[in-house]
Amino acid sequence: MDIASLAGIILGFVMVVFGIITSGGVSALTESFIDKTSVIITVGGSLAGVLASHKLADFINGLKSITLTFKENPLNPGETISNIINLSNIARKEGLLALEEAANGIEDPFLKKGVMLVVDGTDPELVRGILETDLACIEDRHKKVIGFWEKWAELGPAWGMIGTLIGLVNMLNKLSDPSTIGPQMAVALITTLYGSLIANWLCSPTAAKLSVNNANEIMMKEVTVEGLLSIQAGENPRVIEEKLKSFLSPAARESMNGGETGGGEE
Repeated sequence: MDIASLAGIILGFVMVVFGIITSGGVSALTESFIDKTSVIITVGGSLAGVLASHKLADFINGLKSITLTFKENPLNPGETISNIINLSNIARKEGLLALEEAANGIEDPFLKKGVMLVVDGTDPELVRGILETDLACIEDRHKKVIGFWEKWAELGPAWGMIGTLIGLVNMLNKLSDPSTIGPQMAVALITTLYGSLIANWLCSPTAAKLSVNNANEIMMKEVTVEGLLSIQAGENPRVIEEKLKSFLSPAARESMNGGETGGGEE
């Protein structure tokens, strides 16, 4: 589980509740800050807008993707590079056809697909084209999910403002009774609060985390593409290793240098 996402969501909620309680007491939490009509207008209205902006299947997938922010990303750059270096050593010693047997133990379908294309003697440019097309399709699917949360973050505050305007209209219609002005204004402002929470507590952080996960996965697959093409070109395993390390941050490179990377022969 990704502790950062879970901790962020919980801490954000705690901060809001803490602010309400310290300024208005425990009773304010239920008496002043929970309003069913405001929830329906803000949450229901913004979700309706998101639904109208997407295909039904994309809308459902977008809602389900909230679970992805809490899952630990299993991608390991060092492990991927090590696997590629091991494959390059096999290809250097036994030839490209020997990679077919090695591919049986590969769990990553993208890497396995690339290895089989290399084994089949596919032209390098065609290998790159096929894998990059696959890569573009993966990124497009990810961006649809990210776009769901970005759209909801955009519409949440807008529908909060709509709720506020509705509340203000109701308040102005009852100006003859001064005792209703305060409660009506409070309800009107709560919808703006709900809209801000939708955007800044839930949707924007979720979209940001999914974007990070997408960038990491795309980077790993780009490493795979470059590694496979280097193997197909017959490059030295150590040269391949250094080339692939260029994709990593300095800290990640140092971490790899401190461990075993399966370096090849000179």
